[in-house]
Amino acid sequence: MFGEFTFAWDGAFALEIFPVLLRAAIITLQATVYGFAIALVVGLVFALLRRGPKIVSWPAGFLVEFLRSTPLLIQLYFLFYVLPQYGFGLPALTTGVIGLGLHYGAYLSEVYRTGIEGVDKGQWEAAIALDFTTLHTWRTIVLPQAIPPMIPAFGNYFIVMFKETPLLSAITVVELMQTAKIIGARTFSYVEPYTLVGLIFLLLSYPAALVVNRLEARLARPNR
Repeated sequence: MFGEFTFAWDGAFALEIFPVLLRAAIITLQATVYGFAIALVVGLVFALLRRGPKIVSWPAGFLVEFLRSTPLLIQLYFLFYVLPQYGFGLPALTTGVIGLGLHYGAYLSEVYRTGIEGVDKGQWEAAIALDFTTLHTWRTIVLPQAIPPMIPAFGNYFIVMFKETPLLSAITVVELMQTAKIIGARTFSYVEPYTLVGLIFLLLSYPAALVVNRLEARLARPNR
């Protein structure tokens, strides 16, 4: 016979730890926002390098595929535990932000590449005919047309990055999930902290997903 399953929920304990988890959620949001900002820059750099001559496009392509093909957790371990042995040690949160930025920058480079290639070739030819500089062409013609279709994909990757921030606990970043683990280890009560963590992730990610869906629908709607 199986033992009777009981679900014990301590409301007073949940209310007590909820503010602590909310403060930890700020760390999670900071890691997501800063990591995504780095990913936006890294992704654009990778995309531009891959459009260059082979001497730079091949190494950039290899690095992108390497970052995309290896787990984020392994990359975080390498940045936090291996690089300090060679004099490149950084604080845990900074390392986590850089790791997120590099990993997702590789994915965003493909989004940039698709958007850039979606710009009509006639736009490039017109810029050449008007004798625009390369910088002026990119800044005023190419990127303004390429970026709007990328926004839904950017939003989706932002949400995915947010949900993967618990991996930062593996390199001692005291973010939302790590805080729940600490509370559980100290009190031997895991139901309340883990349940609240799940609810906080849901309350933050679901509205963001709705916004992304609305943006995607709006951008897909033909202009009138």
